[in-house]
Parts: sequence; structure tokens; C-alpha cells
Amino acid sequence: MIILGTNSIKDTGYDVDNSLRFNDGSSDDLQKTYSSAETSNKIATVSFWIKRCLLATEMGILKGDNSGSDFIRFEPNDQLRIRFSGGSADIQTNRVFRDVSAWYHIVVAFDSTQGTSSNRIKVYVNGVQETSLATSSYPSQNTTFKFSTNSATNTVGADGSQYYDGYISEFVWIDGQQLAPDQFGEFDEDNGIWKPIDVSGLTFGNNGFYLDFKNSGALGADVSGNSNNFTVNNLTAIDQTTDTCTNNFNTWLSIDQRASNFTLSEGNLDITRTGAFTGGVYAQTIMPSSGKWYAECKIYEQPSSDRGRVGIANFESIPGDMTTTPQSSSPSSVNAVEISFGQGDNVFFTINGSDTENNSFYSAFSNGDILRFALDLDNGKFYFGVNANWWNYSSSQTGGDPTSGSGYVSNSSDLFNGSPICFYQGHSSGASVTTGIKWNFGSPPYAISSGNTDGNGYGNFEYAVPSGYYALNTKNLAEYG
Repeated sequence: MIILGTNSIKDTGYDVDNSLRFNDGSSDDLQKTYSSAETSNKIATVSFWIKRCLLATEMGILKGDNSGSDFIRFEPNDQLRIRFSGGSADIQTNRVFRDVSAWYHIVVAFDSTQGTSSNRIKVYVNGVQETSLATSSYPSQNTTFKFSTNSATNTVGADGSQYYDGYISEFVWIDGQQLAPDQFGEFDEDNGIWKPIDVSGLTFGNNGFYLDFKNSGALGADVSGNSNNFTVNNLTAIDQTTDTCTNNFNTWLSIDQRASNFTLSEGNLDITRTGAFTGGVYAQTIMPSSGKWYAECKIYEQPSSDRGRVGIANFESIPGDMTTTPQSSSPSSVNAVEISFGQGDNVFFTINGSDTENNSFYSAFSNGDILRFALDLDNGKFYFGVNANWWNYSSSQTGGDPTSGSGYVSNSSDLFNGSPICFYQGHSSGASVTTGIKWNFGSPPYAISSGNTDGNGYGNFEYAVPSGYYALNTKNLAEYG
């Protein structure tokens, strides 16, 4: 998949440590009701980094007053819209924001005192001003807004009942200045990619704020020095992540058309499938063709029979009709390794549509089990483990070792043929059942009781990462992928 923006920079100079993961189905948001006079109700700048998860749905980013007439949000067509003062100001981009693999930097700079109407609202994306607009109703001169004004309630992550779904980092409101994007980011001198800079030295104004989401016990803490702290609603320490605009972690693609009847949530890391369905592959935002990669996932909804599927698949072998089931009913071109889970458990090898299985030492999983994956693309090997144990596939459920290279599940030249390999979650044909898996590529959507990182210090895993294997993020990808 496409990796854009700061995602491809190994050394960004300034690193953003945390983001906040919003889930629209949980009514997540941050709220602040002001009780002091603003520096200006005509001049301000908002800056934030954002990675979307759910598309084609109205989603609020910032609501600026109690009535909801002042807002910044994504429309159902995935365009960005800025509106205030009862609709007298209404700007909407022609650009659509549909890349769920990338972090976008968005700046909206207001100054209604400007004599030229088009200077009263300026929108920038990744350091460049948006000049192609679907709607361009600029405010009259000296029009006031209700963002950050006295008695107004600001909401981050929602516009009324329209909640945001995705990641946000480095959320900044500047009260009283219309700033250019170079106050928040810069182009990398080596490759020209837009990246963040340290904003802590900016002048924020009376009601300005800076949310860096570093304090897991106070996710709405304002670190600008103003103490304009936000109340946290339905967000917990689990929603604080290390998936940021300077180190982008792998997630699942919500736009993968092969995955009908699958529902994603929790930052596109939780996959639930309900009902009768044949097949299903979820593509990743990062699909390396080299390197050694580690991931975990946690079963929370165990299906009946052996209907659930996890494993790996050769992405380029997935057929063009966008439907696949790596089993006996699959198209003949699919290459994959599946581990089934449910009341009956098996291992399926699908090479050019031909299946084999081996379950002589394979006992059933349970809800709460952590499944482990070590993918060695340099040597064409795949390892699988359950909780603390790695399989030794030639003999038993224990004794495998990804570090030494023993006990691997598959080294098929058909599967490892130089094409990108994706992790996989699917479902067999037939029965109407529910499966549920939470995935951890290093920034987990569930509590970790131990805490392990890879050799570069990235990730938060339940079990030790094998030596030489790494969390699937863009800093590691720049070095090993």
C-alpha cells in the first residue's frame, strides 16, 4: 500500500511521541467550556495532524460553539469543510481525504479583518495552501466566530453527534494570530516531505491550547502554559497511541473491497465479522517485500466450528475480482497460510489453490489467547505462536524459534516470491457466526500486562519480540524494509 508524508522518513529531527485514537462508535471526544475572554474572536489559527480510518461518513474534528454552527469536519464525500457564524462563512475543499495509510497536516488560518476576502480563511494541507475549493463563501469583513470564545464549548473529535474516527496528534489552537503552516511544520531538506516541528515556543493567546496527548492519565491536558484543559469523554489510556505523524504504524485498510461483512473499529485494529460469508482479506497500510516483522493479535470472539481465519497471504496472488478465500473454495491463484480458530482448529496451506492441513498437535484456542506472528521476508519463512510458545511445526506446539530459524510453518517459493505479503484475517464459507480479533502491530487497542518493544525500542507487545524482528512501522520500514 501507499506510504505517504512523514511516514517514509527515518529521522524526522523532531519526533511526536503520541496521538489519540478516536472511535466514532464510542462517542469519543474532548470538551472545554471557556470562562475567560479570548484574545480575538476574529483572528486565530488551528493546526492538527490526522490519520483517518472510516471514510464516506460525516465526521467532526472541531466544534466551536454550543449550537454547532461553527465547525471543522469531513463531509460524507470526504472533503474538508469549515463553517462559522451561522453559515456566513463556508469553505469546502475539492480535495478528498481518502488515504487511510497516511497522516495529513491541516492548518486553517482565520483573519476576518483582512481587506481581501480570500485572505480571511486560508486552508493548508501538508504545507501547501488549498486554492481549489468546492465552496468558497468567505466571511464579511470583521465577522466574529465562536471558536474559543468566552462561554463557548469547544469540542475536539466531534461535531454534535457526528464523531471522528481515526487518529489525531499535535492539536494546536492559536488565539489572536493568523499563522502560516511553517510555524507548525517544514519540508525535509533531503526529500521534500512535510514534517512537524516543535510548536511549544509559539504564543498561544488567552484561550489557545496545545494538546500533545502525552499524559495517559489526563489526555485532555493543555501543555501550552494556559491550562486550557479539556474534559475527556469515553477515552481512556488505551486510546493513547504511539502511531503518530513521525512514526506511522501499520493498520488495516477500511477501503479493502475484498472484506465484505467485516467491521473495523479502534483505529482499524479491531476486526469483527458477523453473519454468513465466504472469504475475506483485509489489506494492510504497510506491505513490505523484505525485512523481518512481528505482530500479535488477541481473540475476543471465538466462533463456532473452525470458521475464523488468521495468517498471511501473498497480496499479488489475490485475484482481480476482489474476492478470495484461501481454502479449498479459493481461486486457483491464491497463495496463503491460514490458521483457523474456533471449536475445531486446523492449519491450511493454500498454494495455487491446493490445500493441505496438519492438526496432529494442534489444540483449540480460547478467548483471550494472544496469537503471535514472525514473518521473515528475507529468508522466506513464517512462524506462528500462541501465548508464550512458538510452534515447532515439524513436531509439536512448542519449541519453535524465529531467531534461530527452527520450527517455521512455511517457506514455499510460491508464497514467498518477492511480492508483498500481508497479514490476514478471514472466514470460511457456510455458517453464520461471529468472529472478533484485536490486532497489535505495536500500538495495541487492548491492555498489555507486560510490555515489550523491538530492538529499536518501538512497539508495545505482550510477549518478547524475537531478536532481529521489528514492529511494522515506517521508521523500521525505512531501515529494514
